[in-house]
Amino acid sequence: MRSMFHWREVRPAAGAVVAPDERLPWPQTAAMGVQHVIAMFGATVLAPILMGFDPNLAILMSGIGTLIFFVMVGGQVPSYLGSSFAFIGVVIAATGYAGQGANANLGVALGGIFACGLVYTLIGLVVMATGTGWIERLMPPVVTGAVVAVIGLNLAGIPIKNMAPTAFDAWMQGVTFVCVAGVAVFTRGMTQRLLILVGLIVAGIVYAVLTNGLGLGRPIDVSGIASAAWFGAPRFAAPVFEINAMLLIAPVAVILVAENLGHIKAVSAMTGRNLDPLMGRAFVGDGIATMVSGASGGTGVTTYAENIGVMAATKIYSTAAFVVAALFAVLLGFSPKFGALIQAIPLAVMGGVSIVVFGLIAVAGAKIWVDNEVDFSDNRNLVVAAITLVLGTGDYTLRFGAFTLGGIGTATFGAILLWALLGRGGAADR
Repeated sequence: MRSMFHWREVRPAAGAVVAPDERLPWPQTAAMGVQHVIAMFGATVLAPILMGFDPNLAILMSGIGTLIFFVMVGGQVPSYLGSSFAFIGVVIAATGYAGQGANANLGVALGGIFACGLVYTLIGLVVMATGTGWIERLMPPVVTGAVVAVIGLNLAGIPIKNMAPTAFDAWMQGVTFVCVAGVAVFTRGMTQRLLILVGLIVAGIVYAVLTNGLGLGRPIDVSGIASAAWFGAPRFAAPVFEINAMLLIAPVAVILVAENLGHIKAVSAMTGRNLDPLMGRAFVGDGIATMVSGASGGTGVTTYAENIGVMAATKIYSTAAFVVAALFAVLLGFSPKFGALIQAIPLAVMGGVSIVVFGLIAVAGAKIWVDNEVDFSDNRNLVVAAITLVLGTGDYTLRFGAFTLGGIGTATFGAILLWALLGRGGAADR
Protein backbone atom coordinates (compact mmCIF):
# COMPACT_ATOMS: atom_id res chain seq x y z
CA MET A 1 0.00 0.00 0.00
CA ARG A 2 2.83 2.40 0.85
CA SER A 3 4.62 1.87 -2.46
CA MET A 4 1.31 2.26 -4.30
CA PHE A 5 1.14 5.92 -3.27
CA HIS A 6 4.80 6.65 -4.04
CA TRP A 7 5.78 8.18 -7.39
CA ARG A 8 9.20 9.28 -8.59
CA GLU A 9 9.15 13.01 -9.32
CA VAL A 10 10.36 13.93 -12.82
CA ARG A 11 10.76 17.18 -14.74
CA PRO A 12 10.69 15.94 -18.34
CA ALA A 13 11.41 17.92 -21.47
CA ALA A 14 8.44 19.02 -23.55
CA GLY A 15 6.73 16.04 -25.18
CA ALA A 16 8.56 13.44 -23.08
CA VAL A 17 6.64 10.54 -21.58
CA VAL A 18 5.77 10.46 -17.87
CA ALA A 19 5.30 6.81 -16.81
CA PRO A 20 2.53 5.51 -14.51
CA ASP A 21 4.94 5.26 -11.55
CA GLU A 22 6.29 8.78 -12.11
CA ARG A 23 4.75 12.20 -11.52
CA LEU A 24 5.33 15.85 -12.30
CA PRO A 25 5.80 18.27 -9.38
CA TRP A 26 2.62 18.31 -7.30
CA PRO A 27 1.22 21.66 -8.59
CA GLN A 28 1.43 20.37 -12.19
CA THR A 29 0.10 16.95 -11.15
CA ALA A 30 -2.88 18.68 -9.51
CA ALA A 31 -3.57 20.62 -12.71
CA MET A 32 -3.45 17.38 -14.71
CA GLY A 33 -5.90 15.80 -12.27
CA VAL A 34 -8.38 18.64 -12.70
CA GLN A 35 -8.02 18.32 -16.47
CA HIS A 36 -8.95 14.62 -16.25
CA VAL A 37 -12.08 15.50 -14.26
CA ILE A 38 -13.02 18.07 -16.90
CA ALA A 39 -12.43 15.54 -19.68
CA MET A 40 -14.83 12.98 -18.19
CA PHE A 41 -17.21 15.59 -16.82
CA GLY A 42 -19.67 15.96 -19.71
CA ALA A 43 -20.39 12.26 -20.14
CA THR A 44 -20.35 11.37 -16.44
CA VAL A 45 -22.92 14.10 -15.72
CA LEU A 46 -25.01 13.42 -18.83
CA ALA A 47 -25.51 9.70 -18.19
CA PRO A 48 -27.21 10.04 -14.77
CA ILE A 49 -29.45 12.85 -16.05
CA LEU A 50 -30.63 10.65 -18.93
CA MET A 51 -31.53 7.92 -16.41
CA GLY A 52 -33.03 10.18 -13.73
CA PHE A 53 -30.18 9.74 -11.24
CA ASP A 54 -28.59 12.41 -9.02
CA PRO A 55 -25.62 13.83 -10.99
CA ASN A 56 -23.92 14.96 -7.77
CA LEU A 57 -23.92 11.39 -6.51
CA ALA A 58 -22.69 10.11 -9.88
CA ILE A 59 -19.70 12.46 -9.71
CA LEU A 60 -19.01 11.41 -6.13
CA MET A 61 -19.16 7.73 -7.02
CA SER A 62 -16.92 8.26 -10.04
CA GLY A 63 -14.25 9.61 -7.71
CA ILE A 64 -14.69 6.81 -5.18
CA GLY A 65 -14.79 4.21 -7.97
CA THR A 66 -11.54 5.56 -9.43
CA LEU A 67 -9.83 5.19 -6.05
CA ILE A 68 -11.15 1.62 -5.72
CA PHE A 69 -9.82 0.78 -9.20
CA PHE A 70 -6.46 2.39 -8.37
CA VAL A 71 -6.06 0.23 -5.26
CA MET A 72 -7.16 -2.98 -7.02
CA VAL A 73 -4.57 -2.61 -9.81
CA GLY A 74 -1.85 -1.62 -7.35
CA GLY A 75 -1.59 1.87 -8.82
CA GLN A 76 -0.17 0.48 -12.07
CA VAL A 77 -2.99 1.27 -14.56
CA PRO A 78 -3.82 4.95 -15.26
CA SER A 79 -7.61 5.12 -15.53
CA TYR A 80 -10.65 7.15 -14.54
CA LEU A 81 -14.01 5.45 -13.91
CA GLY A 82 -17.07 7.45 -14.98
CA SER A 83 -20.78 6.81 -15.57
CA SER A 84 -21.29 4.08 -18.18
CA PHE A 85 -23.67 4.75 -21.05
CA ALA A 86 -24.15 1.00 -21.45
CA PHE A 87 -26.67 1.13 -18.61
CA ILE A 88 -28.95 3.81 -20.09
CA GLY A 89 -31.12 1.62 -22.31
CA VAL A 90 -31.62 -1.21 -19.82
CA VAL A 91 -32.25 1.17 -16.89
CA ILE A 92 -34.88 3.05 -18.88
CA ALA A 93 -36.47 -0.26 -19.92
CA ALA A 94 -36.44 -1.62 -16.36
CA THR A 95 -37.82 1.53 -14.71
CA GLY A 96 -40.06 3.04 -17.40
CA TYR A 97 -38.29 6.38 -16.97
CA ALA A 98 -39.83 9.13 -19.13
CA GLY A 99 -36.70 11.26 -19.54
CA GLN A 100 -37.20 14.20 -17.17
CA GLY A 101 -36.77 14.71 -13.43
CA ALA A 102 -35.94 12.10 -10.81
CA ASN A 103 -36.42 8.41 -11.65
CA ALA A 104 -39.36 7.19 -9.54
CA ASN A 105 -38.14 3.57 -9.76
CA LEU A 106 -34.53 4.34 -8.91
CA GLY A 107 -34.22 1.51 -6.37
CA VAL A 108 -35.09 -1.13 -8.96
CA ALA A 109 -32.36 0.20 -11.27
CA LEU A 110 -29.84 0.22 -8.43
CA GLY A 111 -30.54 -3.44 -7.66
CA GLY A 112 -29.80 -4.31 -11.27
CA ILE A 113 -26.63 -2.20 -11.29
CA PHE A 114 -25.43 -3.94 -8.12
CA ALA A 115 -26.12 -7.35 -9.71
CA CYS A 116 -24.20 -6.28 -12.82
CA GLY A 117 -21.22 -5.25 -10.68
CA LEU A 118 -21.31 -8.62 -8.94
CA VAL A 119 -21.30 -10.52 -12.26
CA TYR A 120 -18.49 -8.28 -13.49
CA THR A 121 -16.45 -8.97 -10.35
CA LEU A 122 -16.93 -12.72 -10.73
CA ILE A 123 -15.75 -12.51 -14.35
CA GLY A 124 -12.67 -10.65 -13.11
CA LEU A 125 -11.92 -13.36 -10.54
CA VAL A 126 -12.19 -16.03 -13.24
CA VAL A 127 -9.82 -14.03 -15.48
CA MET A 128 -7.35 -13.71 -12.60
CA ALA A 129 -7.39 -17.51 -12.32
CA THR A 130 -7.44 -18.47 -16.01
CA GLY A 131 -6.15 -15.56 -18.12
CA THR A 132 -7.84 -13.42 -20.83
CA GLY A 133 -7.69 -15.78 -23.82
CA TRP A 134 -11.20 -17.14 -23.41
CA ILE A 135 -12.72 -13.64 -23.33
CA GLU A 136 -10.98 -12.64 -26.54
CA ARG A 137 -12.27 -15.83 -28.21
CA LEU A 138 -15.81 -15.32 -26.90
CA MET A 139 -16.00 -11.65 -27.87
CA PRO A 140 -13.84 -10.91 -30.92
CA PRO A 141 -13.91 -7.41 -32.44
CA VAL A 142 -16.88 -8.14 -34.71
CA VAL A 143 -18.99 -8.98 -31.64
CA THR A 144 -17.79 -6.15 -29.39
CA GLY A 145 -18.14 -3.61 -32.20
CA ALA A 146 -21.70 -4.69 -32.94
CA VAL A 147 -22.71 -4.64 -29.27
CA VAL A 148 -21.26 -1.17 -28.68
CA ALA A 149 -22.92 0.18 -31.84
CA VAL A 150 -26.27 -1.26 -30.77
CA ILE A 151 -26.20 0.70 -27.50
CA GLY A 152 -26.24 4.00 -29.38
CA LEU A 153 -28.75 2.87 -32.00
CA ASN A 154 -31.15 1.43 -29.42
CA LEU A 155 -31.19 4.76 -27.56
CA ALA A 156 -31.66 6.93 -30.65
CA GLY A 157 -35.42 7.33 -30.25
CA ILE A 158 -35.25 8.70 -26.69
CA PRO A 159 -34.12 12.29 -27.41
CA ILE A 160 -36.15 12.54 -30.59
CA LYS A 161 -39.44 11.18 -29.20
CA ASN A 162 -39.26 12.13 -25.52
CA MET A 163 -37.08 15.22 -25.18
CA ALA A 164 -38.66 17.65 -27.66
CA PRO A 165 -42.28 18.23 -26.54
CA THR A 166 -42.70 21.40 -28.64
CA ALA A 167 -41.67 22.54 -32.11
CA PHE A 168 -39.34 25.09 -30.52
CA ASP A 169 -37.64 22.32 -28.52
CA ALA A 170 -37.09 20.30 -31.70
CA TRP A 171 -35.39 23.28 -33.33
CA MET A 172 -33.28 23.81 -30.22
CA GLN A 173 -32.14 20.20 -30.38
CA GLY A 174 -30.90 20.95 -33.89
CA VAL A 175 -29.13 24.10 -32.73
CA THR A 176 -27.50 22.10 -29.93
CA PHE A 177 -26.06 19.32 -32.05
CA VAL A 178 -24.82 21.89 -34.58
CA CYS A 179 -23.06 23.72 -31.72
CA VAL A 180 -21.41 20.49 -30.57
CA ALA A 181 -20.42 19.63 -34.15
CA GLY A 182 -18.94 23.10 -34.62
CA VAL A 183 -16.81 22.75 -31.49
CA ALA A 184 -15.65 19.31 -32.66
CA VAL A 185 -14.57 20.55 -36.09
CA PHE A 186 -13.51 24.18 -35.71
CA THR A 187 -11.71 24.22 -32.34
CA ARG A 188 -8.41 22.73 -31.25
CA GLY A 189 -6.66 21.46 -28.13
CA MET A 190 -8.52 21.00 -24.87
CA THR A 191 -11.59 22.87 -26.14
CA GLN A 192 -11.99 20.27 -28.87
CA ARG A 193 -11.64 17.45 -26.33
CA LEU A 194 -14.45 19.02 -24.30
CA LEU A 195 -16.77 19.21 -27.32
CA ILE A 196 -19.82 17.93 -25.41
CA LEU A 197 -19.41 20.31 -22.47
CA VAL A 198 -18.47 23.37 -24.53
CA GLY A 199 -21.21 22.69 -27.11
CA LEU A 200 -23.75 22.33 -24.30
CA ILE A 201 -22.69 25.68 -22.80
CA VAL A 202 -22.92 27.48 -26.16
CA ALA A 203 -26.34 25.96 -26.87
CA GLY A 204 -27.48 26.86 -23.35
CA ILE A 205 -26.54 30.50 -23.98
CA VAL A 206 -28.47 30.50 -27.27
CA TYR A 207 -31.46 28.92 -25.50
CA ALA A 208 -31.36 31.59 -22.75
CA VAL A 209 -31.26 34.42 -25.30
CA LEU A 210 -34.23 32.98 -27.21
CA THR A 211 -36.36 32.14 -24.17
CA ASN A 212 -35.41 34.35 -21.22
CA GLY A 213 -34.56 37.21 -23.59
CA LEU A 214 -37.05 36.96 -26.47
CA GLY A 215 -39.79 34.85 -24.87
CA LEU A 216 -39.85 32.17 -27.57
CA GLY A 217 -39.99 29.13 -25.28
CA ARG A 218 -39.89 27.96 -21.70
CA PRO A 219 -37.28 30.12 -19.91
CA ILE A 220 -34.41 28.74 -17.86
CA ASP A 221 -35.14 28.79 -14.13
CA VAL A 222 -31.99 29.64 -12.14
CA SER A 223 -33.69 30.17 -8.80
CA GLY A 224 -32.61 26.72 -7.63
CA ILE A 225 -28.94 27.56 -8.23
CA ALA A 226 -29.09 30.70 -6.10
CA SER A 227 -30.82 28.93 -3.22
CA ALA A 228 -28.63 25.80 -3.20
CA ALA A 229 -25.91 25.44 -0.58
CA TRP A 230 -22.28 25.29 -1.58
CA PHE A 231 -21.68 22.13 0.46
CA GLY A 232 -24.02 19.30 1.44
CA ALA A 233 -24.56 15.56 1.07
CA PRO A 234 -25.97 14.19 -2.22
CA ARG A 235 -29.18 12.13 -2.30
CA PHE A 236 -28.12 8.61 -1.38
CA ALA A 237 -30.54 5.77 -2.22
CA ALA A 238 -30.78 2.05 -1.48
CA PRO A 239 -31.15 -0.70 -4.11
CA VAL A 240 -34.30 -2.80 -4.51
CA PHE A 241 -33.56 -6.31 -5.75
CA GLU A 242 -36.28 -7.12 -8.30
CA ILE A 243 -35.50 -10.23 -10.34
CA ASN A 244 -36.68 -8.98 -13.77
CA ALA A 245 -34.68 -5.77 -13.50
CA MET A 246 -31.61 -7.66 -12.29
CA LEU A 247 -31.79 -10.11 -15.18
CA LEU A 248 -32.21 -7.23 -17.63
CA ILE A 249 -29.38 -5.04 -16.32
CA ALA A 250 -26.81 -7.64 -15.17
CA PRO A 251 -25.82 -8.68 -18.76
CA VAL A 252 -24.34 -5.19 -19.23
CA ALA A 253 -21.32 -6.76 -17.49
CA VAL A 254 -20.43 -8.28 -20.88
CA ILE A 255 -20.24 -4.81 -22.41
CA LEU A 256 -18.18 -3.46 -19.51
CA VAL A 257 -15.73 -6.33 -19.96
CA ALA A 258 -15.33 -5.41 -23.63
CA GLU A 259 -14.83 -1.72 -22.76
CA ASN A 260 -12.26 -2.43 -20.06
CA LEU A 261 -10.45 -4.95 -22.25
CA GLY A 262 -10.06 -2.28 -24.93
CA HIS A 263 -8.94 0.29 -22.36
CA ILE A 264 -6.19 -1.94 -20.98
CA LYS A 265 -4.98 -2.79 -24.49
CA ALA A 266 -4.90 0.90 -25.44
CA VAL A 267 -3.00 1.96 -22.32
CA SER A 268 -0.56 -0.94 -22.80
CA ALA A 269 0.18 0.26 -26.33
CA MET A 270 0.65 3.88 -25.23
CA THR A 271 2.87 3.16 -22.23
CA GLY A 272 4.83 0.30 -23.81
CA ARG A 273 4.05 -1.88 -20.78
CA ASN A 274 2.32 -5.25 -20.85
CA LEU A 275 -0.73 -4.73 -18.61
CA ASP A 276 -2.49 -7.99 -19.57
CA PRO A 277 -1.55 -9.64 -16.23
CA LEU A 278 -3.56 -6.88 -14.51
CA MET A 279 -6.68 -7.44 -16.65
CA GLY A 280 -8.51 -9.58 -14.07
CA ARG A 281 -7.72 -7.14 -11.26
CA ALA A 282 -8.97 -4.28 -13.45
CA PHE A 283 -12.26 -6.12 -14.01
CA VAL A 284 -12.61 -6.77 -10.27
CA GLY A 285 -11.85 -3.13 -9.45
CA ASP A 286 -14.44 -1.89 -11.94
CA GLY A 287 -16.96 -4.47 -10.70
CA ILE A 288 -16.53 -3.55 -7.03
CA ALA A 289 -16.77 0.16 -7.91
CA THR A 290 -20.05 -0.53 -9.75
CA MET A 291 -21.43 -2.44 -6.75
CA VAL A 292 -20.47 0.35 -4.34
CA SER A 293 -22.06 2.92 -6.64
CA GLY A 294 -25.25 0.88 -7.10
CA ALA A 295 -25.53 0.30 -3.36
CA SER A 296 -25.36 4.05 -2.73
CA GLY A 297 -27.64 5.42 -5.46
CA GLY A 298 -25.12 6.01 -8.24
CA THR A 299 -24.72 4.80 -11.81
CA GLY A 300 -22.65 1.87 -13.01
CA VAL A 301 -19.11 2.93 -13.88
CA THR A 302 -16.55 2.07 -16.51
CA THR A 303 -13.09 3.12 -17.72
CA TYR A 304 -13.28 6.29 -19.81
CA ALA A 305 -11.98 6.82 -23.34
CA GLU A 306 -11.98 10.60 -22.79
CA ASN A 307 -9.16 10.22 -20.31
CA ILE A 308 -7.21 8.00 -22.70
CA GLY A 309 -7.44 10.92 -25.13
CA VAL A 310 -5.97 13.29 -22.53
CA MET A 311 -3.10 10.88 -21.85
CA ALA A 312 -2.42 10.42 -25.56
CA ALA A 313 -2.30 14.19 -26.07
CA THR A 314 -0.09 14.97 -23.06
CA LYS A 315 1.98 11.74 -22.86
CA ILE A 316 1.51 11.92 -19.09
CA TYR A 317 0.42 8.50 -17.79
CA SER A 318 1.09 9.15 -14.11
CA THR A 319 -1.46 7.44 -11.87
CA ALA A 320 -0.90 10.27 -9.35
CA ALA A 321 -2.96 12.54 -11.62
CA PHE A 322 -5.89 10.12 -11.36
CA VAL A 323 -5.73 10.08 -7.57
CA VAL A 324 -5.94 13.89 -7.64
CA ALA A 325 -8.82 13.70 -10.15
CA ALA A 326 -10.72 11.25 -7.94
CA LEU A 327 -10.35 13.46 -4.86
CA PHE A 328 -11.52 16.52 -6.82
CA ALA A 329 -14.59 14.61 -8.07
CA VAL A 330 -15.45 13.60 -4.49
CA LEU A 331 -15.31 17.28 -3.51
CA LEU A 332 -17.67 18.24 -6.37
CA GLY A 333 -20.07 15.49 -5.32
CA PHE A 334 -20.67 17.27 -2.01
CA SER A 335 -21.74 20.56 -3.64
CA PRO A 336 -25.56 20.95 -4.03
CA LYS A 337 -24.97 24.18 -5.96
CA PHE A 338 -23.14 22.15 -8.60
CA GLY A 339 -26.11 19.75 -8.75
CA ALA A 340 -28.60 22.62 -9.07
CA LEU A 341 -26.59 24.00 -11.98
CA ILE A 342 -26.83 20.68 -13.78
CA GLN A 343 -30.58 20.38 -13.14
CA ALA A 344 -31.15 23.82 -14.70
CA ILE A 345 -30.01 22.61 -18.14
CA PRO A 346 -33.03 22.78 -20.52
CA LEU A 347 -34.51 19.46 -21.67
CA ALA A 348 -34.17 20.39 -25.35
CA VAL A 349 -30.47 21.16 -24.96
CA MET A 350 -29.93 17.84 -23.21
CA GLY A 351 -31.85 16.18 -26.04
CA GLY A 352 -29.56 17.70 -28.67
CA VAL A 353 -26.48 16.59 -26.73
CA SER A 354 -27.99 13.12 -26.38
CA ILE A 355 -28.36 12.83 -30.15
CA VAL A 356 -24.63 13.50 -30.50
CA VAL A 357 -23.60 11.18 -27.67
CA PHE A 358 -25.75 8.26 -28.81
CA GLY A 359 -24.46 8.71 -32.35
CA LEU A 360 -20.88 8.73 -31.12
CA ILE A 361 -21.51 5.48 -29.25
CA ALA A 362 -22.81 3.87 -32.45
CA VAL A 363 -19.81 5.12 -34.43
CA ALA A 364 -17.46 3.88 -31.68
CA GLY A 365 -18.70 0.38 -32.44
CA ALA A 366 -17.90 0.81 -36.11
CA LYS A 367 -14.47 2.16 -35.15
CA ILE A 368 -13.74 -1.11 -33.34
CA TRP A 369 -14.33 -2.90 -36.65
CA VAL A 370 -12.09 -0.50 -38.56
CA ASP A 371 -9.27 -0.53 -36.01
CA ASN A 372 -9.25 -4.33 -35.92
CA GLU A 373 -9.67 -4.70 -39.70
CA VAL A 374 -12.78 -6.88 -39.42
CA ASP A 375 -13.26 -8.66 -42.75
CA PHE A 376 -16.91 -8.37 -43.86
CA SER A 377 -16.26 -10.50 -46.92
CA ASP A 378 -16.32 -13.35 -44.38
CA ASN A 379 -20.01 -14.28 -44.11
CA ARG A 380 -19.62 -15.21 -40.44
CA ASN A 381 -18.59 -11.63 -39.58
CA LEU A 382 -21.17 -10.15 -41.93
CA VAL A 383 -24.15 -12.10 -40.59
CA VAL A 384 -23.26 -11.67 -36.91
CA ALA A 385 -22.94 -7.89 -37.30
CA ALA A 386 -26.03 -7.52 -39.48
CA ILE A 387 -28.37 -9.48 -37.22
CA THR A 388 -27.01 -7.89 -34.05
CA LEU A 389 -27.56 -4.35 -35.36
CA VAL A 390 -31.19 -4.98 -36.30
CA LEU A 391 -31.98 -6.84 -33.06
CA GLY A 392 -30.77 -3.89 -31.02
CA THR A 393 -32.03 -1.04 -33.20
CA GLY A 394 -35.46 -2.63 -33.63
CA ASP A 395 -35.62 -3.44 -29.88
CA TYR A 396 -36.21 -7.14 -30.55
CA THR A 397 -37.77 -8.53 -27.36
CA LEU A 398 -38.00 -12.07 -26.01
CA ARG A 399 -40.20 -13.13 -23.11
CA PHE A 400 -39.48 -16.01 -20.77
CA GLY A 401 -42.54 -16.21 -18.55
CA ALA A 402 -42.61 -13.00 -16.52
CA PHE A 403 -39.09 -12.04 -17.62
CA THR A 404 -38.55 -9.78 -20.64
CA LEU A 405 -35.23 -9.39 -22.46
CA GLY A 406 -35.13 -6.18 -24.50
CA GLY A 407 -33.15 -5.05 -27.51
CA ILE A 408 -29.72 -4.43 -26.00
CA GLY A 409 -29.89 -7.71 -24.08
CA THR A 410 -31.03 -9.79 -27.05
CA ALA A 411 -28.41 -8.14 -29.26
CA THR A 412 -25.61 -8.76 -26.76
CA PHE A 413 -26.42 -12.40 -26.12
CA GLY A 414 -27.40 -12.92 -29.76
CA ALA A 415 -24.02 -11.69 -31.00
CA ILE A 416 -22.09 -13.96 -28.62
CA LEU A 417 -24.24 -17.02 -29.32
CA LEU A 418 -24.30 -16.47 -33.09
CA TRP A 419 -20.52 -16.14 -33.19
CA ALA A 420 -20.11 -19.39 -31.28
CA LEU A 421 -22.80 -21.23 -33.28
CA LEU A 422 -21.57 -20.13 -36.72
CA GLY A 423 -18.01 -20.99 -35.80
CA ARG A 424 -18.85 -24.67 -35.89
CA GLY A 425 -17.57 -25.69 -39.29
CA GLY A 426 -17.93 -22.20 -40.73
CA ALA A 427 -15.81 -21.00 -43.61
CA ALA A 428 -13.63 -19.00 -41.23
CA ASP A 429 -12.55 -22.20 -39.49
CA ARG A 430 -11.75 -24.28 -42.56
